[in-house]
Amino acid sequence: MSNKLNTALLDKSVTDILTFSTGGTITKAGEELKGKKRNFVETVECQITLKNYDPTREKRFSGTFKLPTVPRPNLKCCVLGNAIHCEQADRIGVDHMSVEDLKKLNKNKKLVKKLAKRYDFFLASDNMIKQIPRLLGPGLTKAGKFPTLLSSKEDMQEKIDEVKSTIKFQMKKVMCLNVSVGNTDMDKQQIIVNTQLAINFLASLLKKQWQNIGQVYLKSTMGPSQQIFF
Repeated sequence: MSNKLNTALLDKSVTDILTFSTGGTITKAGEELKGKKRNFVETVECQITLKNYDPTREKRFSGTFKLPTVPRPNLKCCVLGNAIHCEQADRIGVDHMSVEDLKKLNKNKKLVKKLAKRYDFFLASDNMIKQIPRLLGPGLTKAGKFPTLLSSKEDMQEKIDEVKSTIKFQMKKVMCLNVSVGNTDMDKQQIIVNTQLAINFLASLLKKQWQNIGQVYLKSTMGPSQQIFF
């Protein structure tokens, strides 16, 4: 599928986002804006508005895509693991819980909700994943954080990085979609490539592809938005 994004505009937008995040001055709509360096790494988000699309009538879509560079390296993971996986998690400094730890929560809705809030995502050993609904109830599913399967043959660190690199587009009832494509510690080119791949992937999910994409903006957590597609 051809890339419909204007390369020069995307390049300038990402340059401005990175300049603003380091305290530099950028010009937007003829006005000079002074940036500010924050004491945290800002996420770069892509905000997409759809057009010629009726979410009440058209088929809902959902899809995941692995970006080449991890957009949010600080996502917190917890491994719900068997003895071997818990030991591995310990070695690489990742939080973990065993069957016994999960039993202690006693299916308490408040405690399960608290657990879901504490982490961005979960991995679970293949022999544990089937037990999770029985041990925890529907809490993790309701929070949209049902664990990703970690098989005995997979490398745990690679799997964690894979989940951190994976973005998800899911059509609900609104016409706007947000997805993280980078952070202000990344190189400009890495953000550009992640952005192009993310939007091309979204276009591939849509019935009329690029004709269903109205506007696309890029912005960092604290910076102004930059329109990259009209």
